[in-house]
Amino acid sequence: MTEAPQVKDAPATAADASFAEIAQRRRGRIRRYFYKHPRAMDAVVVLCYVLLALPTIIPSAIDGKWLVVAILLLIATALIFRRRFPLQVVLAVGLLEIAATILNPWGSNVSAGLWFALYALASLRGRGMSLVVFVAASLPLSLLYLFMWTSPSEMDNLQDVPENFHLINNIATAVTIMLSNLLATGIGISVRQRREHEAEIAAWAARTTQLGKVTERNRIAREMHDVVAHSLTVMISLSDGAAVVVKKDPERAGEVLSELSRTGRAALADMRRVLGVLRDDSGRPAPLTPLESGHNLSKLLEGFRTAGLPLHYAHTGPGLPADPAFELTVYRIVQESLTNVLRYGRSLSRVDVQVARDGDLVTIDVFDDGRGTREGGGESVGSLGTGQGIAGMNERAGIYAGIVTAGPSKRGGWAVHAELRWNGDKGES
Repeated sequence: MTEAPQVKDAPATAADASFAEIAQRRRGRIRRYFYKHPRAMDAVVVLCYVLLALPTIIPSAIDGKWLVVAILLLIATALIFRRRFPLQVVLAVGLLEIAATILNPWGSNVSAGLWFALYALASLRGRGMSLVVFVAASLPLSLLYLFMWTSPSEMDNLQDVPENFHLINNIATAVTIMLSNLLATGIGISVRQRREHEAEIAAWAARTTQLGKVTERNRIAREMHDVVAHSLTVMISLSDGAAVVVKKDPERAGEVLSELSRTGRAALADMRRVLGVLRDDSGRPAPLTPLESGHNLSKLLEGFRTAGLPLHYAHTGPGLPADPAFELTVYRIVQESLTNVLRYGRSLSRVDVQVARDGDLVTIDVFDDGRGTREGGGESVGSLGTGQGIAGMNERAGIYAGIVTAGPSKRGGWAVHAELRWNGDKGES
């Protein structure tokens, strides 16, 4: 009694398509065929009903009871439309079954048409409606056998038949009709619930895929912001410095230009890596660690010193966790903080970077003693700001149950404080 639901729309997303393919494979070859060819399923249902009713059709035709034959054929024809008009077909088949029973009480077709009709209704409509219609369609036929008919005439000629045999037989027939119809309805309800479950899983997969795309876009945006904002800020500062010292100290200007070239090449490599995600359909690659991409924290600090920042660095406690993603988060937070100092800081005499680890807690502090504004102005380096840096640092820290705060320092200047929690390697010392 496997029904093939009408497929109205193609899968909307790749996740829907993937789940649909899995569901198709689980159905098996025969069920997949009938799922794709619902008309073939209609033909099988009609054929099954005709075979069940054949022991009634043939004797009725021999006895000239053509009305019974016509009613049974009408029931078979109505079953073709059970998926398109399930409720109407149940009502029509129920009435036709009663008519056929009145004309030929003990035919082999008793309630067979209702099995298919009730199953189709239950697989396409709600459970409440299906149960109500089951009772409404089954009860009249059951009562008809329970109160109005005696056993077939052949039974009257049998000897040793109990006095209450007719009543027992009628009760058994009525109960059988109710139970068989209830079974057909229950199977239909079960099929419908399974389809709803599959639809919910497909919708969940689609939402998860969409969320993954949004998360990946945000990640790429953060990476692009960090790469472009830091690199351009440092490169502009180096260019300005080289222009100032090129005549007074050519050797120093050469060092500045070398750092400028290195920063540009590193930025280009980072941008290629980030943009490579957009071209890779096989999945998101693991982010490169600072060491793998040609950077580490000491080189980062040295680059800012070359750009003119009076940097002082201190690390207390054990080393950072040996996790590429965690190392990259620390690297980016320090990078963004120093980039902001380079953009907006004025009259700087000291910039401190302090990284400390105490058990699972890693703290990062970057503060300076200068003055400046968040907006910058004119053609200064500050005009490169987008206002997304602090938000991006908070998003990165949030991955490790952390937070980033930034604001004016009590000692003057600007201060950034970040806290990250690492729970990935309890055994690390």
